[in-house]
Amino acid sequence: MRSVFTGAGFLLRGAGMIIRRPKLFWTGAIPPMITSVLFVGALVGLFFGAPTLGGALTAFAEGWDPAVREVLRGVAALLITAAAVLIMVVAFSSITLLIGGPFYERIAASVERELGGPPEGRAVDVPLARSIGQTIAVVAITALGGAIFFVIGLIPVVGTIAAAVGGAIFGGWMIALELVGQPLAQRGVVSLPARDRVLRGRRLATLGFGVPTFLLLSVPLLAIVVFPAAAAGGVLLARAQTGEPLAAGRGTTSPA
Repeated sequence: MRSVFTGAGFLLRGAGMIIRRPKLFWTGAIPPMITSVLFVGALVGLFFGAPTLGGALTAFAEGWDPAVREVLRGVAALLITAAAVLIMVVAFSSITLLIGGPFYERIAASVERELGGPPEGRAVDVPLARSIGQTIAVVAITALGGAIFFVIGLIPVVGTIAAAVGGAIFGGWMIALELVGQPLAQRGVVSLPARDRVLRGRRLATLGFGVPTFLLLSVPLLAIVVFPAAAAGGVLLARAQTGEPLAAGRGTTSPA
């Protein structure tokens, strides 16, 4: 649990760093303001459309007992909503980071300066085309995961719980994978598989950071406040995963 709490602490510490710098907070809040307009509209459409889609997907139960059929359709609508939220939260983060690249580079640079800077001579410039490709790949992987958790959730009781927990863990991992993209590029780690390998070095710390971030970002409009803190926390997570100091002038502090 120590590693989990250490990871969660990165988000809290990132929030503290941003709060102390109001201009930096507003810089980081601009991109999620833009993407929130699009995604809130999508959530409203999902809210009204999920029951209809749930009914269509459970048409095979038309001849079943009415009470059982309605419960099944309700569960299906709930699972559709959960899977869609999973996909939208990760897509929201990916697109926000893509369109707000220069903004989050400023946040990352500020955090890095406070902690002594990134390693010299290892930074890699990621072309825009590659960034777009990685964004599409992350969203596609998340969509596949959402579909898998939807199917698992159809298993009575156990499956529904497993899908909810598994979806949060999976979503948290994908969020962390995105938020360490820029700081890891400063350390010569660019590809998605390479990022994933770095995060797997300390899985529990990654999930301790990613899962609460995912859950907070799933709340409409709250993401505008959370995202700048998460961007700063992503730098801390990247530094911890690569064994770098997390406090200026001190030794390396990393999760157990």
